Amino acid sequence: MRAADSSGETGAYYLRMNADSGACRRRLQDDQVGLVVEVFRMLADATRVHLLWALIDRECSVNELAAHVGKPAPSVSQHLAKLRMARLVRTRREGTTVFYRLENDHVRQLLTDAVFNAEHAGPGVPGHHRTDSGLRVLHADAAGEAAVGEIGGQP
Repeated sequence: MRAADSSGETGAYYLRMNADSGACRRRLQDDQVGLVVEVFRMLADATRVHLLWALIDRECSVNELAAHVGKPAPSVSQHLAKLRMARLVRTRREGTTVFYRLENDHVRQLLTDAVFNAEHAGPGVPGHHRTDSGLRVLHADAAGEAAVGEIGGQP
């Protein structure tokens, strides 16, 4: 989205994020690029994405996560070890049980944005926009003619 400031200039407008857009123009150091590549490598596995998504708003034990993704606990433990080494999850021990949670809010935001971006690749209005009462969409009515409606409100 673009928004005009008081001088009439347009700039980048980001929902939920206050990132310094000037920082995006600087060249990344090679070691930092390597870390970014490793994060995306961890996200390139469906099981790991399911595990991270399960942790989006809570912490879980290995057994809970294994049941959630339908995989054996040893396999899930291996995935979690990789995610931990990549600093995407952290652990907390309670007795003999180890609980996993997302490392920080940046991981949560990265995962959420990846899911929302993927929703835009599908047909129709992405799920995360369906409750936006200001969003206007073009849709076909029963007669096959184009009609404009408002999501979350009255057409």
